[in-house]
Amino acid sequence: MSLWGWILVASAVAFATKLVGYLLPAAWLDSEGFGRASSALTIALLSALVATNTFASGQALALDSRVLALAAAGIALWRELPFLAVVIIGAAVAALGRLAGLP
Repeated sequence: MSLWGWILVASAVAFATKLVGYLLPAAWLDSEGFGRASSALTIALLSALVATNTFASGQALALDSRVLALAAAGIALWRELPFLAVVIIGAAVAALGRLAGLP
């Protein structure tokens, strides 16, 4: 199948998924279990994205300044600093790591 065929299939799947969400009864969507499951799924997907972008370089494991930046940002979040401070701390630690010679 060509690239455009896959794009059309992916678009149809995305549309069907959204349509199913509109067709579900409101009682299902308002339930406490559904809210907890959707929150947990969001956190899990975001965590997987962060881990993939931090520890992967192509198909190889990469331990570089991104790991230090993630650790520093995690500590800043643990200390309940504002989000802007977390971003600045992470960026500064990554820059210092690269300045120190880490890739």
